[in-house]
Amino acid sequence: RRKLRTDVAAAFPNLSAEQLTEFIPNKEELNVIKMYSHKGEAVTVYMNNRNPILFEIEKALYPTVYTLWVYPDLLPAFSTWPPVLQKLAGGADLMLPGVVVPSSGFPQVERGTLCAVTLLGNRAPVAVAVATMSTAEMLAAGMKGKGFAVLHTYLDHLWEYGDKSYPPTLAPLVTNTAEKESAEDEEETEGKQPVISFSTDPLQHVDIGDLSLKERDTCAIVMGKEELHENRAAETDEDANAEVQREAEDSRTPQEQMDALFNQCFFHALKCKVKKSDLPLLTSTFLRSHMFSCCPAGQQLDIKKSSYKKFSKFLQCMQQQKILHVKELSKGVESIVEVDWKHPDIRAFAVPEGFSSASAAQDSKNEDRGQVYHAPEIIPLYGVSAKMVPLFQESGHRKGSILSSSEVRNIIINYVKTNELVDETNKNFVKVNAILCDCLLDKSEQDEISNLKWDDLLSRCLERLQPLHQVTFFGQEPIVRKGNIEPIDITIAQRSSNKKVTIIKNLELYGLDPQCVANILQQKVQASATITPVPGTKDRVQVQIQGNQIHHLAKMLLEEYQLPRKYIQGLEKAPKLGRKK
Repeated sequence: RRKLRTDVAAAFPNLSAEQLTEFIPNKEELNVIKMYSHKGEAVTVYMNNRNPILFEIEKALYPTVYTLWVYPDLLPAFSTWPPVLQKLAGGADLMLPGVVVPSSGFPQVERGTLCAVTLLGNRAPVAVAVATMSTAEMLAAGMKGKGFAVLHTYLDHLWEYGDKSYPPTLAPLVTNTAEKESAEDEEETEGKQPVISFSTDPLQHVDIGDLSLKERDTCAIVMGKEELHENRAAETDEDANAEVQREAEDSRTPQEQMDALFNQCFFHALKCKVKKSDLPLLTSTFLRSHMFSCCPAGQQLDIKKSSYKKFSKFLQCMQQQKILHVKELSKGVESIVEVDWKHPDIRAFAVPEGFSSASAAQDSKNEDRGQVYHAPEIIPLYGVSAKMVPLFQESGHRKGSILSSSEVRNIIINYVKTNELVDETNKNFVKVNAILCDCLLDKSEQDEISNLKWDDLLSRCLERLQPLHQVTFFGQEPIVRKGNIEPIDITIAQRSSNKKVTIIKNLELYGLDPQCVANILQQKVQASATITPVPGTKDRVQVQIQGNQIHHLAKMLLEEYQLPRKYIQGLEKAPKLGRKK
């Protein structure tokens, strides 16, 4: 606790001694939680009063929004518009066009400075970010490009670890006395009542009252004027609104245009292409086979150019609006399991000119037929387990660090050479020191083995690391999953009347739609193919086709889909071909 207080004082010198004691109390319970980000980075979270107050990544401390609500001036702050918050919470970084330029100017920061992000009109921070350029560089760039890399926001998973409270309303500080006096003069001339504020903080008493009352009266005056002229200017307003709408469309940022295109293609696909019988539908198939074909000519869907950055984030947003329901039917593979076709947004969507429901349905069939499948790239990875930490901490890795096999090999070689463990008499052997003994040898071996061959050393190390694997589907971000990837499992089962059926499992793990595979197999072998639930599992499906069809499956999976043989299990059960006499 004393070390943590010292680290906090060094990281945030603005905190006074009293604030520091209040922030890291001596007697109250302080909990430490280990968690991992979506990138696999280890994050240490410090909890006080059931709220996360700090998080640590690579020995750097960062405050949470709960802390910044108590100490709003702890970091230099930059304001943005309230609608931007949803994008930040969805994983987007803060771009400079979304930053509001105050009349008093920006705070002076350098590249890499930790900053707070607030919403216009409220000093309570809603995000913690790192500046990607200095204040001078921001202005020199004409307020274009990425301004801040966002680390943590209100409404994200870290915020959910706390009491899920809302940001308080803190009035912006009035730094210019002349502005304050002129604001008071305006209120007097307009005949406003004396301000009464119920704020418990005497420093914020006048500011909060002035702000709220002034905003309310201004709104009332504007609304009064609008009501007065509403009838007189109806036609003019209608024309002006149409013109403003056209200008707004033209002035949208490329990111906003891509967001709008994704929304259009999403609703178009749901309204014209996806049927209830298609569900459950792999999210990757929905994007590739349905949404892409709804894209207007001359335009192209690119999730990385949108504010969502990932298709899963986009679908999560649609799920929050209760348009559809996405579920992980198998480990790491998401599918659309339910669509509310009566949702007002789907009903209200008008198919763009040049498309029709019939042509869209036909396009969907053609797209399914001619869709090119790309086998995913699968890379085995290894996570540092608690037992193996002593062996890897010299190279700067902690528990949970994710490494490839080549990185593990280089770390082990460097460790052996640095500690001079190569056997002088035979360089094919490595001397086992105390750390290697604890990490790599069983208890029964510790008194017997003093040397290990290089190959044995490396294989033992890989065996004791946590197995992981990274899957990269075509056009999508890599996904890291725990454990080794399950192979496509092909089995032959006996049914009544001595009939055989071929059962195929785990197709979803490789980005293959079971329904699509069943349809193709049915056409190729002219046999009945069905989708059935996998016994003993929840919401997982398998393809079942009459007869022993392993020869056809092998040709399709190995030659057409180009899947490596090591990821297919059961090909040896193919029927033996009789010899011709």
